[in-house]
Amino acid sequence: MPSLSEHSPLELYCLDSGAVDSGELPLIIIHGLLGSADNWRSHIRAWRQKRRVIAVDLRNHGRSPHADGMSYAAMSDDVLALMDRLHLDRAHVLGHSMGGKVAMSLARLAPERVASLLVADIAPVAYSHGHDEIFAAMREVQNGWPVDRREADALLARHIDSRAVRLFLATNLQRGEGQLTLRVGLDQIIDGYPDIIAPPAGEAAYNGPCMVLRGADSDYVQDAMLPTLREMLPKARIITLKDAGHWLHADQPDAFSQAVATFIEAHPG
Repeated sequence: MPSLSEHSPLELYCLDSGAVDSGELPLIIIHGLLGSADNWRSHIRAWRQKRRVIAVDLRNHGRSPHADGMSYAAMSDDVLALMDRLHLDRAHVLGHSMGGKVAMSLARLAPERVASLLVADIAPVAYSHGHDEIFAAMREVQNGWPVDRREADALLARHIDSRAVRLFLATNLQRGEGQLTLRVGLDQIIDGYPDIIAPPAGEAAYNGPCMVLRGADSDYVQDAMLPTLREMLPKARIITLKDAGHWLHADQPDAFSQAVATFIEAHPG
């Protein structure tokens, strides 16, 4: 397939559950900002019983390469190149937060490759700058050369009070020579942040089956955003999970997993 962006696609790392002899289309999972495929291991175990599940590391995240450019067209290109590499003509596509915008972009730019679209707690709108403290905390770790996770947590705590958020950010640590380092392309992510908070790529609406899951305690998908969402995703079914925030798949894992499985089974493609 021709490139959808001005960038050459990167060869993304992925967690692949392997083929399942069920005749069901696979599910591709796309994580959010500063997340990775590793965050989805428990859900992969649940869903792989019925279908092949592939969780990607987006560019500048996890074990994937670092490169300039965080536009949604470029990130969609990367995922399409992964599908080509794995010989996947079509798949169900699930994206959380920033990954939800990648998934929406993919569905708009290459709808023939998307059997159904599942979006977790993000709307197709431009958001305000909201990650200054998180980026500052990551810089503390990058420049502080912690020798263990305790030191890394102390550096993160200079900017982040929430232990849950610090634990999430700590998933981006890797062991180097005598110290912990970041495995994310922090410079590239910060430079590309204006593109990250922008709307998804593409011009046309995605008219395929779609479900949008939002957390009742999250403000990422507000009612005021729904007209824009329905314009882009006219067939979207919107489900609100109680007692769940932005990381709804972690706050309500069973309800989230069941909602995804039920929707995909109702729209086998």
